[in-house]
Amino acid sequence: VQLQASGGGLVQSGGSLKLSCEGHGSTLPYYALGWFRQAPGKEREFVTCTSTTTTERATRYAPSVKGRFTVSRDKVKNMVYLEMNDLKSEDTAVYYCAAEAGHFYCSNLTTDYPYWGRGTQVTVSS
Repeated sequence: VQLQASGGGLVQSGGSLKLSCEGHGSTLPYYALGWFRQAPGKEREFVTCTSTTTTERATRYAPSVKGRFTVSRDKVKNMVYLEMNDLKSEDTAVYYCAAEAGHFYCSNLTTDYPYWGRGTQVTVSS
């Protein structure tokens, strides 16, 4: 599966952005999908993920974004979205979407994801 993230940009602190990730070559509902981010000089970190199932445990969020970010899927359009609200300067990073098919519930580990899209830059000005 090939992934392409888009929707990044420059936004003021407290603002909102919605990132999109489009899948090509395979049907995204068959994959667990994750969003990760990497700030300059830091390791890539988990943001959120959504599983193939729709149970209560189907989505996971990093504590730093819980309550502000929401992950969702559009199975018809083969897309996954990351809606980000109340953005803070520490949210500034390159955001990546990733896919994996090896776990029933999505993983928060970068090493579990074999498929990655090109990132999209999110910059939050204070």
